Amino acid sequence: MNEAETRHDLIDPALKASGWGVVTDSRARLEVITLGRLEGAGRRAKPLKCDYVLTYRNRKLATIEAKRAGLPATEGVGQAKDYATRLQTRFAYSTNGTGIYEIDMETGKEREVSKFPTPDELWNRTFENASLWRDRFAAIPFEDKSGTRDARYYQDNAIQNTLDAIADGKKRILLTLATGTGKTFIAFQLAWKLFQAKWSLSGEPTRRPRILFLADRNILANQAYNDFSAFDEDALVRIKPDEIAKNGRVPKNGSVFFTIFQTFTSGPNETPNFGDYPPDFFDFIIIDECHRGGAKDESSWREILDYFSPAVQLGLTATPKRKNNVDTYAYFGEPVYTYSLKEGINDGFLTPFKVRQIATTLDDYVYTPDDRIIEGEVADGKRYKEADFNRIIEIKERETYRVKLFMEVIDQSEKTLVFCASQIHALAVRDLINQIKTCKDPHYCARVTADDGAIGDQHLKAFQDNEKTIPTILTTSQKLSTGVDARNVRNIVLMRPVNSMIEFKQIIGRGTRLFDGKDHFTIYDFVKAYEHFNDPEWDGEPLEPDLKAPKPMPDGFDEDDQPPILPDPNEPTKPKKIIIKLADGKERTIQHMSSTSYWSADGKPISANQFIENLFGILPAYFKDEDELRTLWSVPDTRKRLLEGLSEKGFGGEQLIEIRKMINAEKSDLFDVLAYIAFTLAPITRQERANARRADIHAHYDQKLQAFLDFVLGQYISQGNDELDSAKLAELIKLKYGTPADALRDLGNAATIRDAFIGFQKYLYQE
Repeated sequence: MNEAETRHDLIDPALKASGWGVVTDSRARLEVITLGRLEGAGRRAKPLKCDYVLTYRNRKLATIEAKRAGLPATEGVGQAKDYATRLQTRFAYSTNGTGIYEIDMETGKEREVSKFPTPDELWNRTFENASLWRDRFAAIPFEDKSGTRDARYYQDNAIQNTLDAIADGKKRILLTLATGTGKTFIAFQLAWKLFQAKWSLSGEPTRRPRILFLADRNILANQAYNDFSAFDEDALVRIKPDEIAKNGRVPKNGSVFFTIFQTFTSGPNETPNFGDYPPDFFDFIIIDECHRGGAKDESSWREILDYFSPAVQLGLTATPKRKNNVDTYAYFGEPVYTYSLKEGINDGFLTPFKVRQIATTLDDYVYTPDDRIIEGEVADGKRYKEADFNRIIEIKERETYRVKLFMEVIDQSEKTLVFCASQIHALAVRDLINQIKTCKDPHYCARVTADDGAIGDQHLKAFQDNEKTIPTILTTSQKLSTGVDARNVRNIVLMRPVNSMIEFKQIIGRGTRLFDGKDHFTIYDFVKAYEHFNDPEWDGEPLEPDLKAPKPMPDGFDEDDQPPILPDPNEPTKPKKIIIKLADGKERTIQHMSSTSYWSADGKPISANQFIENLFGILPAYFKDEDELRTLWSVPDTRKRLLEGLSEKGFGGEQLIEIRKMINAEKSDLFDVLAYIAFTLAPITRQERANARRADIHAHYDQKLQAFLDFVLGQYISQGNDELDSAKLAELIKLKYGTPADALRDLGNAATIRDAFIGFQKYLYQE
């Protein structure tokens, strides 16, 4: 029996005999755990699939790895344990259809068993202690939007761990998940489960809970409000300062409330609006982006959390830091679940990226008398550095050079975010882009900052719409660094310093979201932000640098960008920004250099040289010499297995293509890339290889097959070695002959054509 027959004839009946799929609310089915890392050219690494996941009462209880009859029953133990670890199941099984091997992931006990446990047996063994609320939560399925939205495995883990914490009576809970992994979806499912189960602080299922979603930016509160649309309309309440002022009171009729800290901390006569609610009004509070100050003792936001202390409070964040008793961890405790940026990229749920570091000869500046001071007072001998530009000092020629530089290297049709030093700087960069652009649309590049108000929000909404191409580029300063869900961002340009690890990760998160046809995105780094990669805490344990909590905004102010700086009559007048006009000829001498770093499979950035060295280090595991490489590469099936193996080590299609560029072999076969790195064999072009081997290929086939193989060689030369894959044969026949019947009429039977297509490759790759 093969594996499919073993499953159908032996394992499926055994599971059914134990009640799986028979007992109500039980099922045993294949589960795709990960999508597979994006590799480029529309390809992914192999997805991670578990043959069976045993689910009962909406909880995953066990994983099963199946092997074909004839193999040992324990052959799949390693895989079963890996799946169980990822899915957080208590039990894992490996089976060949006749033997069943059980692993208890909690106690570490392993043993052979005669049959699979029943759903109730597995439930009782998994949850040895009774829990009324856990059982009630389990009875509520996820809201899957009519089957169109399943929870990813890590989202399921985050939800279940949070519900377990609530069932255990925990009052402060923290979830740490990378930007772009769906924290709002998790928040919605938690609210849905609590709402449907009628959980509340009373401890009895007598009423629906009152839930508060608390953010620090209107755009985040609005996005969450829209994402909770499965609730009845009258259950959702958006708390706004203008409506509070209009009605003279805060809204209290509803179940799920959405607002921002600034609305709650403002109010008439310096009385905060949140004080109009009783302290025990909300049962459950979700604090989005909680690292931005809400949990800190010195923050005025903390007043809200302390006031509503009876509520269960859930903090959502990307990377908080353990530092002392005033930080996020001290308030919420250790996270009940963590999912990192590295895991998201390697699992294929986030888009990989590369960083292009760009340095220019005007990254810093010292005034010389031949330059002209347009405005302000320059300090003699002072070296102005990156943090000073566009805040203290402005040199238009410098910004023009940088804008021209990135506009020349990006695809100008791709959606791009440009982060600038200030709102004024974002305005200047917007104008420069629109002066340089090739697009004729006047709205090609728009600025989105607090100063742009409603029109900026309109630009952002259009930018987020994947069906629209205008505006294509947005410039901003702070507003778009967090929480903006724009899936098709292909380029991020950093023209201002990024001072913290957490801000760097959040900015990267603007590009990591998946979108059809998007294999990677690129960060163009003018400000040495890439140095954050070298921090040992880059993607290890969740960490954040110190961030001062934002001050409360004036009532009604939209806080989505830098807070307004109100003049202090007692302080001296702030000096004017220095504006410099470079001397004639200096603009033409501005030059640049750039290098690209790559993201390795273990989540670290590496240089191009390190990238090649890493590939050199793993190749001996796949072939011992040049002859073996030629043999493997000459057969489509073994070539495919070799490429899959390299992909699993972090060298997929896109990575090999990048290396091909590095060694100036863009018109060569990927065989030449591997042969060059492993054996310093000089690359030749695909054209040269085909021309050199054509006569030998012809010698083995008749005239009609020669004509077909010449056509295949032409496709190989123009498109690459993917044209030689077995899966391409039908497409090539259609291109050459129109229909399979015409090909058979000209070339002979199907076996003859296939044998020729596979067989000629041996002669193509001979030395």
